[in-house]
Amino acid sequence: MTKPELLAPAGDFEKLKTAFYFGADAVYVGGKEFSLRALAGNFTNEELEEATKYTHEIGKKIYVTVNIFARNTDLEKADEYFAFLEKIGVDGVIISDLGLISIALKRNLNVNVSTQASILNKATVQIYKDLGVKRVILARELSLKEVKEISSVDIEVETFIHGAMCISYSGRCLLSNYLTGRDSNRGACVQACRWEYSIREKNTDGEYLEIEEDDKGTYILNSKDLNLIDYIGDLVDAGVVSFKIEGRMKSDYYLATVINAYRRAIDAYFREGEVYKENPLYMTELKKTAHRCFTTAYAFGENDKTVNYDDSQSKGTHKFMAKVLDFNEKEGYALIEMRNRFKKGEVLEVLSPNDTFNKQIVIEKMLNLKDEEVLDAKFVQEKLKLFTDIKLQKGDMLRKEF
Repeated sequence: MTKPELLAPAGDFEKLKTAFYFGADAVYVGGKEFSLRALAGNFTNEELEEATKYTHEIGKKIYVTVNIFARNTDLEKADEYFAFLEKIGVDGVIISDLGLISIALKRNLNVNVSTQASILNKATVQIYKDLGVKRVILARELSLKEVKEISSVDIEVETFIHGAMCISYSGRCLLSNYLTGRDSNRGACVQACRWEYSIREKNTDGEYLEIEEDDKGTYILNSKDLNLIDYIGDLVDAGVVSFKIEGRMKSDYYLATVINAYRRAIDAYFREGEVYKENPLYMTELKKTAHRCFTTAYAFGENDKTVNYDDSQSKGTHKFMAKVLDFNEKEGYALIEMRNRFKKGEVLEVLSPNDTFNKQIVIEKMLNLKDEEVLDAKFVQEKLKLFTDIKLQKGDMLRKEF
């Protein structure tokens, strides 16, 4: 049984490095054009080339999203872009538009069909395979039973396993366009579905009934977050070869937390089998970062009530406090960069892919770079020396329970 690829989002180079440090096997990134997350940092061509080189040097993979719904004016420029991606040697391109797929296939590029293509059946998959496509990223509206049927076609199958879900069918939405003029299918979605609304329904008497959960209104267009961490075995049995995490616009801390949890859960499943899910660690970890209510969506048949009426987002149980830049073993301190305010005497928790994971540090001594004692770390991104006997590593993060 082959261990599936853990595929993580990377909105910029720093997040790419975070994703790999915390255990991702591959990342998907966007360039400055042709990507459905135009509001993320994204990569210039020079950065893409550097990122691809870095990724391959550490034995990982990088996929580039080219998943806009293209117009005639996009075609020539897209071909030039594909030529560039072919030249730098990316591991695949993620595309939804059939015209762009046909252009990319003329290059020496592996094509992964985007979830935006709304692939729901094996006949469609067979057509893509016949065209020369390497992988399909299935629609989120499928059950695992249907995914397993589709995986009988000899092609790589990728599915989303965690993160925000679009309220519209496979992400095909015009709400952002209508309310703000920003085209969601051209990469400029403002996620208007996350806003608070009051919706009224016309009844048979010609009156309007306001639909609201409380006096603050309702988030009736706001989807819950997908979470399949307890179903690693079911996904593997369904033939899924790549487990995809959503979130190119998410924070470093979010990515580190979620990737770390899934890396540990996947490894535990392949080490222990189904007994892994008896350990509450993995689900507890996912609750330590900002998230909406969790759902299994359509994985087990009917829609698992994916709409989140209660709120836009939970803040999570823990807050990101600092990032570890280095560790001076001789002098016994970690060089950290502050993210949120903390003080002497407080307790910080280690987020790490290493054995220091979840260890506690009581703050007893901190110095700034002038070697002056700091009792209250309150200057954003200030670099500090945090003295501890826990051997932290560059890339580790420190968090604190609310």
